[in-house]
Amino acid sequence: MAMRRAVTRTLPRAAAARSFSSMAPAQQPTLVSTLPNQLRIASESTGGETATVGMWIDTGSRYETDANNGVAHFLEHLAFKGTSKRSQLQLETEIENMGGHLNAYTSREQTVYYAKVLKKDVPQATELLSDILTNSTFSQAAVERERDVILREMEEVESITEEVIFDMLHECAYVGTPLARTILGPVANIKSISAEDIKSYIGTHYTAPRMVFAASGAVEHDQLVDLAAEHFGGVQSEPPPGAAFEDAPSLFTGADVRDFNDDMETAHFALAFEGLKWTDPDIFSLMLCQSLLGTYDAKKSGGELTSAKLASDLAKLDAGVKLMQPFCTCYTDTGLFGVYFEMAMAKKEHVDDTIGTIQEELVALTTGTTDDDLATAKANLKYNLMMQMDGTSPNAEEIGRQMLVYGRRMSLAETFARVDAIES
Repeated sequence: MAMRRAVTRTLPRAAAARSFSSMAPAQQPTLVSTLPNQLRIASESTGGETATVGMWIDTGSRYETDANNGVAHFLEHLAFKGTSKRSQLQLETEIENMGGHLNAYTSREQTVYYAKVLKKDVPQATELLSDILTNSTFSQAAVERERDVILREMEEVESITEEVIFDMLHECAYVGTPLARTILGPVANIKSISAEDIKSYIGTHYTAPRMVFAASGAVEHDQLVDLAAEHFGGVQSEPPPGAAFEDAPSLFTGADVRDFNDDMETAHFALAFEGLKWTDPDIFSLMLCQSLLGTYDAKKSGGELTSAKLASDLAKLDAGVKLMQPFCTCYTDTGLFGVYFEMAMAKKEHVDDTIGTIQEELVALTTGTTDDDLATAKANLKYNLMMQMDGTSPNAEEIGRQMLVYGRRMSLAETFARVDAIES
């Protein structure tokens, strides 16, 4: 179980440039069906002997309130602690006996439960997922036991500086609006969330129109539709009376937050601007800007030889930069675009120079780029997009996410065409 930020990552440019032309690789069609309760089934039969099946749900920390912030992640933890049909041990034993893998994660906008299994075990995995999602007991005793687990997880996350930085970034970028809330929630909430709070959250947010049953690999769509109808056909189409929620927008405000700690050997920074939502027509242009910036890792040689000017400049700058990664984080109504970087505290006097170098290149992107750099960046972006579909689980992830944010699955041919149409 894990948290997840929706981040498009940049991969090595040189390998990408050699690997991709403007032609999209062959892709199996995405078949989509809808049950009477409006739950959608989307699948791609890519062959092989394994399959990933899972439920993608349009809910996460942004749909919580200040009072119950953290409940979505708490719920995800409890889902594996026993149902009315299976104990926790039985759940774990059953998936192990299948030789499968069962997992879940919570993000700011989505909650996901999925299983990767052999082809023959798709029906059993679907029934097991249904049991977890519709029959979990959520006893108060289980809630009490899980509090300590989540509090320990919070301590672990607090020790990962990059996670802390991005939580701080959201807090100051979206002051007082839903995306400012963390996925884990505050300690006070974790200590007070009850079984009734969790059941109420399910009734309000786990409704069929907000759910997509996605699958990839050795799957047959008609079988999946039958399985979904059998095991998820009874999921409610709307919240019970009085359980409606307000889907408030997250407004970008911008701010500057600094936390000084001279005992740290490395300083961490995130410089961001308001980006774009998933459905913005210019989203691929923004992703392309990310590729044009490139990445730099001091642990790897050759950074000064990259065609990405920012990565090259930072490699040549004796400023103690250890790592630089651009990010393009998208949500349904907004986004964040920027650069995350780490510097050695021993050279903290170079912070201003480093930030200035980054800002100069960000401004330079607004004036255009060379044809060669544009072609390389396009190849890099295509490589990145392809890597996000490499395997049944990543591909199911793309199917589920796109069905929730676009209402459809965007083909590689369309994606590549939109990338190729970008001009400097």
